[in-house]
Amino acid sequence: MASGMEQFAASVSVDAFRKSKDLQKRLLFTFAALIICRLGTYIPLPGVDPRVVAEFLTQHSGGVFGMLDIFSGGAVGRMTIFSLGIVPYISSSIVVQLMTSVFPTFEALKKEGEAGRKKLGLYTRYGAIMMASVQAFGVSAGLEHLHGSLGPAVTIPGLFFRLMTILTLTGSTMFLVWVGDQITSRGIGNGTSLIIYAGIVANLPSALFKTLALGKSQAVSLPVILLVFAGVIGVLYFVVFVEGSQRRVPIQYPKRQVRAGMPAVAQNTHLPLKLNSAGVMPPIFASSLIMFPATILSFMRDSEGSWLKFFSSFLARDKPAYIILFVSMIVYFAFFYTALMFDPKETSDNLRKSGSYIPGIRPGQQTADYIDYLLTRLTTVGAIYLALICVVPEFIVTKLTLPFYIGGTSLLIVVSVTIDTIGQIQSHLMAHQYEGLIKKANLQGKF
Repeated sequence: MASGMEQFAASVSVDAFRKSKDLQKRLLFTFAALIICRLGTYIPLPGVDPRVVAEFLTQHSGGVFGMLDIFSGGAVGRMTIFSLGIVPYISSSIVVQLMTSVFPTFEALKKEGEAGRKKLGLYTRYGAIMMASVQAFGVSAGLEHLHGSLGPAVTIPGLFFRLMTILTLTGSTMFLVWVGDQITSRGIGNGTSLIIYAGIVANLPSALFKTLALGKSQAVSLPVILLVFAGVIGVLYFVVFVEGSQRRVPIQYPKRQVRAGMPAVAQNTHLPLKLNSAGVMPPIFASSLIMFPATILSFMRDSEGSWLKFFSSFLARDKPAYIILFVSMIVYFAFFYTALMFDPKETSDNLRKSGSYIPGIRPGQQTADYIDYLLTRLTTVGAIYLALICVVPEFIVTKLTLPFYIGGTSLLIVVSVTIDTIGQIQSHLMAHQYEGLIKKANLQGKF
């Protein structure tokens, strides 16, 4: 019986997808935009010898460049025009969101509605341009000092090369920001997350082949590789399980009389509180803030300044200081992003205005305190889950010198973005079905 119902639901979804032309257009637009983003990761940066850069990244693949290569979709390893990726924009959005909770002027803009959000978005883009320019300058200066067995990385160094590199990398980052906005408004899913997601998924096959090649060359034993693949499957299952976990808070509505002459019936529902309300954003935020200074320092680690070498080793991926900083930032942003997305006071006011309440809890401030108490406990567990998923698998991968694309952060992004995108597709299908039912009802009412 259950299988028959599942087949029926699947057939209804397929039929609804065929009839939903708007959803088909959105999906095609999303795929086309992501293909353009992937093509940009293969256009080389002018004046740079990619062989020298590839040699350098092979020697320093265990550092911050491994993670930067993930977020850029492999563009760093090829040193292309999309090498910075969308990371400067993410870093700028973090700074602006932090300012909305610190400065009254930015907080007032947040409460102004659509006009305030547009101004905050404009400030975020200005910040992204500034951060991308600083990061691009660090990359250009580091490339000029980079030498390998094949010679220097830059064929004609100088002021013109630095200006060209800054303009190219900054312009490419802002182009990715524009594409991400177009995906969000005209496509399916969150554009920023999908751009990172596409880069990870596109490089997963090569990461698997590299892992198998390590086993073939006996650099890593076969039992260890099998354990790694089993661990990857276990992590995927665990992430899917936790991302779907939620605490259902019972909500009771006042008694209502459905029909005349019938007794009033109380309606019951629930308020879903996810275990991980922040989703994949805390690891992305934490990685972006760490990568901003670490990118510049890593390019200059071979320079004469001893303090640069000190900070480069301090921010090395497998060092205890880096792990502590990374975990601390994940925990902080888990609470910070949850507070931005969910306001217990506003939820309590909405319940009170609708006449509904939580059984055993007084409406008003007591309800807000109760929801905040539950949300704090859930977010604590969710933050610990994010820290373990992002740190432990990647620490093992780093020690075994395996590709970073099968690390915890990559798998978390892939699973979370997939679940979110599928949920939006299902929402569009349900909306299309409801529109069809309403049209049928209107036609029947005319006759």
